[in-house]
Amino acid sequence: MEKNARKSGILLAISSLPGKYGIGSFGKEAYDFVDFLVKAGQHYWQVLPLGPTGFGDSPYQSFSTFAGNPYYIDLQMLIRNGLLTEEECDKADLCDLVKLPGSRKKERVKDSVNYEKIYFKKMALLRKAFSRFDRNSADYKKFIRDEKSWLHDYALFMAFKSEEDGAAFIGWEKSIRNREKKALKDGEKRLREEVEFTCFCQFFFFEQWEKLKSYANERGVKIIGDIPIYVAADSADAWANPELFQLDDDLVPLRVAGCPPDYFAKTGQLWGNPLYNWEYHKKTGYAWWIERMKHCYRLYDVVRIDHFRGFDSYYSIPYGNKTAEIGDWVKGPGIDLFKAIDKALGKQPVIAEDLGFLTDSVRRMIQKTGYPGMKILLFAFDGEPDNDYIPYNISSNSVIYTGTHDNETAVGWYKGLPAKYKKNVKDYLNIRSAKNIHWDLIRTAFSSVADTAVIPMQDLLGLDNSARMNTPSTLGCNWVWRLKEEEMTPELAEKLYELTKIYGRL
Repeated sequence: MEKNARKSGILLAISSLPGKYGIGSFGKEAYDFVDFLVKAGQHYWQVLPLGPTGFGDSPYQSFSTFAGNPYYIDLQMLIRNGLLTEEECDKADLCDLVKLPGSRKKERVKDSVNYEKIYFKKMALLRKAFSRFDRNSADYKKFIRDEKSWLHDYALFMAFKSEEDGAAFIGWEKSIRNREKKALKDGEKRLREEVEFTCFCQFFFFEQWEKLKSYANERGVKIIGDIPIYVAADSADAWANPELFQLDDDLVPLRVAGCPPDYFAKTGQLWGNPLYNWEYHKKTGYAWWIERMKHCYRLYDVVRIDHFRGFDSYYSIPYGNKTAEIGDWVKGPGIDLFKAIDKALGKQPVIAEDLGFLTDSVRRMIQKTGYPGMKILLFAFDGEPDNDYIPYNISSNSVIYTGTHDNETAVGWYKGLPAKYKKNVKDYLNIRSAKNIHWDLIRTAFSSVADTAVIPMQDLLGLDNSARMNTPSTLGCNWVWRLKEEEMTPELAEKLYELTKIYGRL
């Protein structure tokens, strides 16, 4: 991030873009959103992780650190390439009945995602396109060569997973799970078409994303990417590189990640991700992390790293525990990791997700990196003068948000506040009515000293909690919200532009 340069942007997941094919994609609507950002005077588009999603459809639990989500491939581009027809795509009927957050019944809507239907029907369309694709294309062959460091392992992993009806690799036949040479060689031969299909999907994912990113960059919009600190337990990363993680000889985790009990979760949060073997990473000069970050800067202009405090010390839970109540805090790699990354890649822009309980050692580590931390306005109004999130306590080297993908919307949050906290909000914002509370909070974020302000699209629109993106520790109705095309109005862009201008963020 540029220090002492006041800028702003919007947080919107790719899945949340509008369009007629059931989920947001890298198609026309994505380009329209970039145009909207330009008209609104915004410098940044923050997205959620772009990796392929698994259980629970969470972008923070991906089958690969390096691969992209095939759900985001634009079908219209495949139609123009002659790989699909308009009739085939329309016939798939990718919008279907879904249960929205806060709703008691299912509704047929285009402004939410039905992941089950996307999994079966969109992937079937991609397979049809693959059957018509020329695998001798020079661009495709070059892509396979250029991405061989991760692509082959990932494609083989997904082929075995398909053969095992989606089962996690921990339950696969031992010879395959443990990557015995003969088992892998036989699998490559037997599953050649499935391996090729995954490579095909990755080729079009990266081709389409890189074109979209170039379009944004050429118009002065930079992409803020988002990466989880950990990889999923059921991932190509853990299967292909078990030495990087705390796993036993059968690749079963010894300890897993999570957070201890607190005010918000009485039994803590059991994420279940395998923990890193930091001693091994240090011996290799943090080579895997360097490659990971290098890959990120191909995809993004700025990288937000989730759960940044885990690099200072991480919560370690014995594998098999049902809750996160029993665990230990263990020292992480600290500043050494970021020194190694900076030495290899040069100083690159990072946002440190430093939310939650922070110790002095975590604060010192973040200060040494020089990375901006995050400040969330929805956490600011408890009435305590030393609150880290109240605007008069934040520094310019910060990124201020109204809320994040894990929070309620601003409108939903305010509606649910107890009366005394509502009074705190009104008194601080100097307002009598909370009718436009979302704009009051946006104005507060933009007027703050923080170098960067980022607003979730739901808050820009003043939506209630039916538009909430994720409720942590729940399954079934997360990650489904989608923007309606008609909501990106010229009037909204003009209003945001004027506010951006007033507070010196153009």
